[in-house]
Amino acid sequence: MQIELIETFLDLCETRSFNRTAERLGVTQSTVSGRISALEKALGQKLFDRSRSGTQPTLQGLRFEPHARGLRHGWTEARHAVGDAGSRPATIRIGIQHDLVNAHFSDLIAAFRASLPETAFFFEADYSAQMCADLTTGKEDLAILFSPRFHPDLYFETLGEVTYVMVSTEVERLEEVRRDTYILPHFSDAIPHAHAALHPTLVDASLSIGQNAAMVALLRSMGGTAYVMQGSVADLTADLTCRLVLDAPPITQTVFAGVNQRFRHRPVHRRLLACLRDHFAFARPPEPRRPARGVRA
Repeated sequence: MQIELIETFLDLCETRSFNRTAERLGVTQSTVSGRISALEKALGQKLFDRSRSGTQPTLQGLRFEPHARGLRHGWTEARHAVGDAGSRPATIRIGIQHDLVNAHFSDLIAAFRASLPETAFFFEADYSAQMCADLTTGKEDLAILFSPRFHPDLYFETLGEVTYVMVSTEVERLEEVRRDTYILPHFSDAIPHAHAALHPTLVDASLSIGQNAAMVALLRSMGGTAYVMQGSVADLTADLTCRLVLDAPPITQTVFAGVNQRFRHRPVHRRLLACLRDHFAFARPPEPRRPARGVRA
């Protein structure tokens, strides 16, 4: 099994550059050329046209691409199947956005295990871009994320929202916030845009954080003003570390579930999605909100 031929083909479809693919895969350009030649020989078809203007898939290459994605996904799935240890029949690999690993995370795990008692689960906290890549290749079976990367092989469903609010160790009014002690939120791709619309005078702050736990830790250690998840506010205010910035609008972030299209209608994944809808108390898309008070990834 020379799955590296498929991996190289798919990467080249994305980069359209032998040099770039060689860099990304950590091999030489001649190795990339050799792998593509070997795949073309096996298929009996030319897959790419190379010219001064760049590298483009041929018609045969475009036709082969969805099958190549399926082969890569199937290979990863097969490796997981034969590599599963223990007496359980299967392991479901689930990625979850860092900020969603909170006090209620154990409730979600309990719901999954109750719904699928004979299944083993592997959870990994990560960021949206990596989870989408892992769903595409089959390294993950399900992802709970903030920023979908739309792809022909992926299906996303809206689950609900989480809310971030502004707190401060220094002030209680928005007009009093200092740029030199303000920490920019970057919890998802969409939040900086919503934040810029709300607070254009704060976008040039010198520090930016992409994880709620790190933001809370910084506020405790060095002080300042920042957005944190609503669930973190009680602890920060209870011990008098922070107080709410009363007139600062909240920022909401949509939460999505993502699966590979291959899994979308499988009974196991349908049950997992049902658990997620119940966990977020969310069965249909939210009512439209004013852009200034919400985020849509």
